[in-house]
Amino acid sequence: MKPETMRIVLAGFSPFIVLFILYMIKVTELALNLDVSHFGVYPLQWRGVVGIFTHPLIHSDMDHLLANSIPLFFLSWCLFYFYRDLAYLIFPTLWIGSGLFTFIIGKPGWHIGASGVIYGLAFFLFFSGVLRRHKPLMAISLLVTFLYGSLVWQMFPHFVKANVSWEGHLSGAIAGVICAFLFLNYGPQKPEPIEDEEEESEPEYEEVESPPQVRDDEPKL
Repeated sequence: MKPETMRIVLAGFSPFIVLFILYMIKVTELALNLDVSHFGVYPLQWRGVVGIFTHPLIHSDMDHLLANSIPLFFLSWCLFYFYRDLAYLIFPTLWIGSGLFTFIIGKPGWHIGASGVIYGLAFFLFFSGVLRRHKPLMAISLLVTFLYGSLVWQMFPHFVKANVSWEGHLSGAIAGVICAFLFLNYGPQKPEPIEDEEEESEPEYEEVESPPQVRDDEPKL
């Protein structure tokens, strides 16, 4: 397998594992008829603290999980492919950060789902690419804008249903922007322009001393 192909495959390994865990949790929940919504975030309540770490694992139903699967996998793959040296720091930071901000600003109720992580990934990839001004990363910024630009409207209460956590979306976006600035000087960077070290210089000419003049003071015949 070629190195680039291997890199593409490896970038998808962690996102695949995350999705596998999400589906196993949902299948187990449905099979055993369990209600695990109490593992979500309940803002400003002690019972909701655990949800800061577990809320992305819980979804209301299979449709909710299916809706989150493709953007979660794709954006996570982008993170692990383009920021492979930092991804294992950025991903958990977005995961916990989205939950923490939801805990602070959320309305009363159980906030569940991986949408906050999706918003965190989208906003990190966008702002990180713009701030770094590195062409491949800027291309990802444009792609994220094209594919998920409409997500912005889901961050405001007037554009979402009453049972949708716009606070979770906004919290993920805040975490993504913070990570973009926090890790700005780490990972892939715009290459420095190449300058010619040796500049052409004008040829130097050595001064040649003229031969000494010899006076012939002897009388000529």
